[in-house]
Amino acid sequence: MCPMRLHFRAVDTPLAREGLERLIDRYGQVPPEEAEAVVALGGDGFMLETLHAVEGREIPVYGMNRGTVGFLMNGYREDDLPERIAAAERAVINPLRMTATTLDGETREALAINEVSLLRSGPQAAKLRISVDGRMRLEELVCDGCLVATPAGSTAYNYSAHGPILPIGAEVLAVTAIAPFRPRRWRGALVPKSATVRFDVIEPDKRPVRADADSVPVRRVAAVEVRSEPSVRHHLLFDPGHGLEERLLREQFA
Repeated sequence: MCPMRLHFRAVDTPLAREGLERLIDRYGQVPPEEAEAVVALGGDGFMLETLHAVEGREIPVYGMNRGTVGFLMNGYREDDLPERIAAAERAVINPLRMTATTLDGETREALAINEVSLLRSGPQAAKLRISVDGRMRLEELVCDGCLVATPAGSTAYNYSAHGPILPIGAEVLAVTAIAPFRPRRWRGALVPKSATVRFDVIEPDKRPVRADADSVPVRRVAAVEVRSEPSVRHHLLFDPGHGLEERLLREQFA
């Protein structure tokens, strides 16, 4: 019998399903509420899905890459899995909480592990007003969008939008513009992790904007507030020497 109670889950691809069957045959399968760790087979997108699935339980998740992108995943190996999990480095991260108000007055909340993004959803550029902790910091940003990223998510959409890579222990969030038109030289800012960032959409009927929290969309938003949520903690496991801090450093020197 496996010395560690494990729950396995996999993305719906032939490669991942094949690995899932072999690992369950070898190590068994327990329900997630009884597991000491969850093993996720897939790519980074499936890792985010898994972390959301175990939200609030503080159960550690060990990912193995069976997808196309694996920044949050370990290499796939079937041998000595309980021992590798027991020796793994742990990274504890907090998600962002998005509170979005639509033009109809509806309020929607969602958690995002990587980033909360605002994106234009019409032919014209978005116009956004940005405030931090109740103080207006940018009166008008004309852009395709803007996002707030965590350190764990700083190498994803944030990095492709030319935002900074943040060390995992940094007590800051990245606010990054997406294709800014005016101010032309504004590429974003770093704000304290404790800050609340608010976006007000200017001319929302003429220039509609949607908000996404880890791909959970809210359409036709009038305002969006984003803050770190310290009451929710996600635990990621990495093979020794390949922890999230090391990966973020390697990414900066690649």
